[in-house]
Amino acid sequence: MAGFNDDLGMDRSYYAATANAAPQARPLTGAHTADVVVVGGGCTGLAAARRLALRGQSVILLEGGRIGWGASGRNGGQVIPGLRSGAQDLVRLYGEARARRIFDLAIAARDEVVALIAKENIDCDLKLTGHLTAAVREADMPGLEAEAHCLKAVMGYPGTEILDRTAVRAEVAHDYAGGLLDRLGGHLHPLNYTLGLAQAAARAGAVLRSHSAADSIDVVNDVAVVKTADGEVRARACVLAGDALLGQVDRRIAKHIMPVANYIAATAPLDNPSALIANDRAISDSKFIVNYYRLSADGRLIFGGGERYTTAPPADMAGFVRPFLEAAFPQLRGVAIDYAWGGLVSITRTRLPHMGRRGPIYWAHGYSGMGTILSTLAGRLMADAICGEPAGLDVFASIAPPAFPGGTLLRSPLHTLAMVFFAARDRLGL
Repeated sequence: MAGFNDDLGMDRSYYAATANAAPQARPLTGAHTADVVVVGGGCTGLAAARRLALRGQSVILLEGGRIGWGASGRNGGQVIPGLRSGAQDLVRLYGEARARRIFDLAIAARDEVVALIAKENIDCDLKLTGHLTAAVREADMPGLEAEAHCLKAVMGYPGTEILDRTAVRAEVAHDYAGGLLDRLGGHLHPLNYTLGLAQAAARAGAVLRSHSAADSIDVVNDVAVVKTADGEVRARACVLAGDALLGQVDRRIAKHIMPVANYIAATAPLDNPSALIANDRAISDSKFIVNYYRLSADGRLIFGGGERYTTAPPADMAGFVRPFLEAAFPQLRGVAIDYAWGGLVSITRTRLPHMGRRGPIYWAHGYSGMGTILSTLAGRLMADAICGEPAGLDVFASIAPPAFPGGTLLRSPLHTLAMVFFAARDRLGL
């Protein structure tokens, strides 16, 4: 699990530059036993570790690099309630009753994160100012209107409102065709949230070990054995929370996700940030290759977007993001970019998360761009399942997405072809 993010500039990110203190975490050495071993030091693993420790389990968490420096600490920080697959898709796939159960569980992630931030006093610039899905084309509006109707009429979700072109223009300095506003969304500083969650897990009693990549994971007589370069942990249960960095430690699980590279830039502080985004919303557009952006606590535009079909990073990340930023906001042409960084996230074929269990091995990943809050929920669901309460995890396990064709070998070229096709549709306005 180590190394995949090493050349993606986390040390040059806005988040690292404004990070709070990280908990102490030394590398693992020697042989250890625990009730549960957690592989991955992002929000999924940390939420699981905290919950398990609070429920009286002994926990050792292994992180291949630095705590929080995976996708959890470098994403766009957008708090978007729900799943990447919308309410209409859930109803179409599973019927109204089952769709509501899935949706309600996913929506709970938002309140869970908000409550956890308050309970653990996590300083992470949380702003519950809403999330806006902005329609790039008029043709996108009927779909957003149908989604809003389904959210209200079928899911009973109260937070959404359709905005016309004029109303969206009052929200953001870009001429969108309209949009769907979710007033229960918002944004946060993802690295500081993750580090706060790590501090909370350590206070609860979880043992955190950094720079301790899992080299192998085996099951021997129903005991999970995780080996690193300098040690091993034996436990009655193992939580796999490596997301896109799962690597080759479990190919059967890894073939259900596709690592995708993503790049973000943070401008210098703007003279008048509210002239760009009036109400401090988190915003993403309706393109297949999504542009997403928000303001930072000190008035910078944090902008992610663009298309790239390899996990190899561009030589100039700021230069890569700039054309997409300036296309969205021509008034910022030539603006200073103080920080630029990248990261790997994982997607699934259905854009629904991949969660499940096989013997003593539990996993959750594949949040498909929605991991800022879903990851915390997933960690809690796995912890509860280990403690004998599997109902929540079973809901998501029952809708596990299929593996990518060709497994881990062929998934990348096949996905690249699909991305090129849909990106072309975006450019042609189809």
